[in-house]
Amino acid sequence: MSDIIQIQFWSLASAYVFVLILLFIVRSKKIGHEGQIILACIRMTIQLILVGYILEYIIENPTPLYTIMAIFIMEVFAVKNIYDRIDEDLNRKMKRIIAISMVSGTTISITFFLFVVVRIEPWYLTQYFIPISGMLIGNSMTGISLGAERLSSGIRNNTNRIETALMLGANAKQATAEIVRRAFYAAILPTINSMMGMGIIFIPGMMTGQILSGTSPVTAIKYQIAIMMGILGSVTLTVFLLVHLGYKTYFNDRIQLKSDNG
Repeated sequence: MSDIIQIQFWSLASAYVFVLILLFIVRSKKIGHEGQIILACIRMTIQLILVGYILEYIIENPTPLYTIMAIFIMEVFAVKNIYDRIDEDLNRKMKRIIAISMVSGTTISITFFLFVVVRIEPWYLTQYFIPISGMLIGNSMTGISLGAERLSSGIRNNTNRIETALMLGANAKQATAEIVRRAFYAAILPTINSMMGMGIIFIPGMMTGQILSGTSPVTAIKYQIAIMMGILGSVTLTVFLLVHLGYKTYFNDRIQLKSDNG
């Protein structure tokens, strides 16, 4: 296959016309949030440029230290992003559960995927480790954000039902079982929906990138199937830990709902 077509600077700049179209629409329809749209585009551009140069350097100079540092930074920013994205007020214990679920779930999934599925050698090979880890962490971040918000709002909106169940002899797990199930399903649903349309409705980004770079479509398909299984596993594990540990943070030692989120 031929080499990938290089996008020139002015050609890349022309792509920002879609941002101008969006700004024109939201302004003409008085939707608002123009500043947020502009900020998102600026942040995306700067962040990707910085990441591009950093990745280029560490890929050319692979060391275990760089790989570990990169994963650590991704995990920290992912957890912070989860806190920022959730509209519900979170108690301190719930925030710890989010961090524990995110880090432990993604670490287990990344380790299994890279060592058992892909079998990279050496283990710190940056060109595989960081992009794949980023996809697993990013999708898990979205899953946990949805799960934590649904769990928190579900408990807040069903306080009377939970307290009634407790008075009838149910424990905390039994009283919140339906809320936990709904939160878990809501969190994994985007991943399931993505898998349903993949290949027929749209070609995912990883597969597209590999094909554009000259990789055989069959090889790209193998990687895409593998990474989707990895994403599914990572989202499932992180969200499962979150909802099955998180509901406990809304009860005190006497199995009573806390009156606040402190």
